[in-house]
Amino acid sequence: MKPKRDKNSPTRPQDLKPSDDTEPLPGKTPVPVIFFVALGLLMLWAGLFLTSNAGGFNSKVYGAYHSVQQLEALRPKSDGDKIFLEGKEIYGRTCVPCHQPNGAGVAGQFPPLAGSEWVLAPKADRIARIVLNGLQGPISVSGTDWNNAMVPWRDVLTDSEIASVLTYIRNEWGNKAAPVSVDSVKQVRGDTKDQSEAWTAADLQKISDQ
Repeated sequence: MKPKRDKNSPTRPQDLKPSDDTEPLPGKTPVPVIFFVALGLLMLWAGLFLTSNAGGFNSKVYGAYHSVQQLEALRPKSDGDKIFLEGKEIYGRTCVPCHQPNGAGVAGQFPPLAGSEWVLAPKADRIARIVLNGLQGPISVSGTDWNNAMVPWRDVLTDSEIASVLTYIRNEWGNKAAPVSVDSVKQVRGDTKDQSEAWTAADLQKISDQ
């Protein structure tokens, strides 16, 4: 006869019985394998994306630039480049509606700047006057007659801004002409301080462009 064990006596290993029911511990839920697979794929994609778009994690690379070489190629190399780029920015916010991004103007309304003899004159005194005080009435540009009006920018743009935008249009879209200095624009502004009306082509043709 098997002796009875005192309930107060310590439990011995041989007294433990294996349980047929194996239940997870409270609060513990097994993680599906698919979670780790998805996490691995996400990390792989993130690594590939950063490799392609981070520019080598170089601190000199910003925004949409994909490499240091691309950024360096777009940076101004000289004072002339800086003036040209400033002129391009000014052109974009003041001149594009009429003369268009490509400098071709609008047929029947606004004359082109690309290939214009007014733009490419040896001296920029005439077009400086046009920018300062505007233009009205008929004008011939590249063999085509135009009849419209251009607004004055005397009270809006500084001498430096006018010099930059004139330098830009004289060297964009295939145009090749000397840059325009701030001093020359300042001189024209002073010479025309009493001009209250927009210029006509006839008036401008009396001014030497050599």
